[in-house]
Parts: sequence; C-alpha cells; structure tokens
Amino acid sequence: MTNIWSVMKREVRAYFASPIAYVVLFAFTFIFGWFFYNLVMWFNAQAMQMAQNPYYAQQVNINQMVFSPLFGNMSLILVFLVPLLTMRLLAEEKKNGTDELLFTSPLSVGQIVLGKYLAALVLLAAMLGLTALLSVFAFTHGNPELAPWLTGYLGLFLMGAACIGLGLFFSALTENQIVAAVLTLLTLLLFFVLHWVSTLGSGPWQGVVNYLAFSSHLEDMTRGILDTKDIVYYASFAFFGLFLAHSVIQSRRWR
Repeated sequence: MTNIWSVMKREVRAYFASPIAYVVLFAFTFIFGWFFYNLVMWFNAQAMQMAQNPYYAQQVNINQMVFSPLFGNMSLILVFLVPLLTMRLLAEEKKNGTDELLFTSPLSVGQIVLGKYLAALVLLAAMLGLTALLSVFAFTHGNPELAPWLTGYLGLFLMGAACIGLGLFFSALTENQIVAAVLTLLTLLLFFVLHWVSTLGSGPWQGVVNYLAFSSHLEDMTRGILDTKDIVYYASFAFFGLFLAHSVIQSRRWR
C-alpha cells in the first residue's frame, strides 16, 4: 500500500504541476454551473405555471426536472474530459524514457497501474466535489430528495472510474498523448451512444447492446434507484481496463 500511495501522490502532484488539472476542473465546474442555472430557471418557470393548478402542482419534482437531466448531461461532458486526465499517465513515461526506470524499480506493475489509476480518481472526486457545492443552493431554497442526488453523484463517479480504466489502457498502448486521448474519446463515445443504437431495432441483441451502454446504467441511479447490476457493470469495466493496461506494461517490461 505504501508503494501505491507513493505513486498516487507523485501523479497528483504532476497533475497540478501542469495546466491539465486546472483546465479540467474549471471546464467541468463551469459547464455544470451553466446547465444547473438554466435547468433551475426552467424549473422555476414550470413550477409557477403548474402552481395555478393543484393537480399539476403536486407533480413538480426538482430531482426529476433538474438533477436527473443535469447528471445525464454531465455524463457526456465526462466522456470528453476523462481522456485529458488519462492521456499522460503512461504515455508520458514512455515518451520521456522514464518508463524503463519505473519498470526496473522495486514497484510491481500492479502497484504502478493502481497508483496512477487512484491519482486520476482523486481528480475525478475533486471535479464532482466542486460541483456538489452548487447543489447547496437547491437544498437551501428548495426541497430535493437526498437519495436520488447521492445516487446520481455515485453514478457519475462510477462511470468516470470506468472511463479512467479504459483511458489508462490506451495511455499504455502509445507514447503519443494525443493519440491516447483520441482513442479513449472515440471508444467512450461508442459505448455512450450504444443506448441510442439499441432503440433502433428489436430482438435479443437489443438487450445486449443496451446493457453495454454507459447511459443505460446511469439513468436508474439519477432517479434514486441503486441496482447492483449497474455497480457491477461499471466496476467490471474499470477492472477490465486496468487488466489490459497491466498486460500491456507487463509484456513491455519483459521484452
């Protein structure tokens, strides 16, 4: 654990020693704030109209009308920002020639991969934590339900963790950070749009395609439904990415 902790601290410092962390944190928080403001304004207008009818007034739900679409929008933003977090993790080591020093150190391949992965998770948690502060406004002036809000953030974190695992694999494949970022982005977009593709047809393959889609596992969480199959999906996806990254590094280490 000490070795993993050391690698993680080194990578977190490297993030904040470059503009990457600041750009990603600012971009995610700014876009979240823009969506949040517009959804709150729309919710306000809808609530005032519905208040004129007692039946419709009971249907007003800030979780469904603000936070659920907000989390859905931010999941797509994560797909675009995660490649910036992962592109340099292993590609930079190979480009600078420091990978040989790293791989001949007493650290195991698993410790290197886990340390770098956890560093990216720390930055992901910081991104989500900053946006959570904006939700204080909604809890102060409204009455959102806590459970859907918590499960929505958990869903974003799990989805981001799965994306980081895949990004780490592509970063291990090449020394070019741009190539690693583009490959990660294209693959993540593919898994993101599978949910839309599954609606175009029918048959047994539709269920398989829908299960593989990122967004289909996030939808229930944004509504406060916590299902183990969604957690298992994201955890398996992250583990598979780490396994592939470990395999690539292991094969390179023993050449």
